[in-house]
Amino acid sequence: MSQSRIPELGGIMAAEMAEQPAVLQRILDEGAPRIREIAAEIAARNPRFVLLTARGTSDNAALYAKYLIEVLLGKPAGLTSMSTTTAYGAKPDLSDVLVITVSQSGGSPDLVASTKAAREAGAITLAVTNNAGSPLAEVSEFHIDVLAGPEKALPATKTYTAELLALYLLVEGLRGGDGAAAKVLPELAAGVLARQAEVKALAERYRFAQRLVITSRGYGYPTAREAALKLMETTYIPASPFSGADLLHGPLAMVDNVSPVIAIVPDGKGGEALQPVLDRLRGRGADLVVVGQQDQVDAASGGFALPAGVPEEVQPILEILPLQQLAYEVTIARGQDPDAPRALAKVTRTH
Repeated sequence: MSQSRIPELGGIMAAEMAEQPAVLQRILDEGAPRIREIAAEIAARNPRFVLLTARGTSDNAALYAKYLIEVLLGKPAGLTSMSTTTAYGAKPDLSDVLVITVSQSGGSPDLVASTKAAREAGAITLAVTNNAGSPLAEVSEFHIDVLAGPEKALPATKTYTAELLALYLLVEGLRGGDGAAAKVLPELAAGVLARQAEVKALAERYRFAQRLVITSRGYGYPTAREAALKLMETTYIPASPFSGADLLHGPLAMVDNVSPVIAIVPDGKGGEALQPVLDRLRGRGADLVVVGQQDQVDAASGGFALPAGVPEEVQPILEILPLQQLAYEVTIARGQDPDAPRALAKVTRTH
């Protein structure tokens, strides 16, 4: 009698991480035309500002969109507090406001309820999901499908980068851009993911870590938050994400000469703004690992060098890839299964 094969630990997450170049290419080939159409319709209505609604990993994608909207469009953008509507029953005037709700499943009741309330309050509502038939898509005026395909591992990987690209193309469409900066991403993403052996070697330093600090600035800050979330939900290591500016306002005191710190250093204005923080971290003797350009990696204790010459606004799509792999490799090294972290469900039904 043959024995059934025991699935490899993390096999699903590994496969879904590997799909990301193909998903990015699919969005560019199949999703971009529809995203441009939606962006043109919304731009014609000239929303006065933008509100973004999301939870978990999608909240980090929404934060990335906030940077894009404020920097590239010059419009105010904010992250909503859903409980003001769902728990307190607030009824803000949202006429001529664009409300973008980002959700992989589109099934969380609070996301659906707050989006429905926003539409009733006069907002232009747009859902960005991986499920065109979801309740969230149904209650929204517009919907963008991120085309990532079914995601079975509990940690979101391919849906996150798909959301980032879809949101970038949306903002580009809103300002009449062509999104050309994104065309190189599938090939570059494949090249980054092919260097997993480098990440596996890097993971050894965190196998017995008790805590981590992750920092960045500008477009890299959402990456820091998402990396911390991935590490916490898979490895169970407490990981604290900080804007570099916030890190200097007190939390730097907890960093000493044995503290592991990961810095995402964008190639551009965000990285320039982070330099004083990196200097302070080095001065405190922190175990500093950098995800960024080769010169930044060389000046740290170690790190992962990203491709050069990529516009800063799309770098987050590449930055997160080695950090997803890091979460995976540290989890495997600790003898845990990254496919199924304890106490988590794929659809979180908050109210």
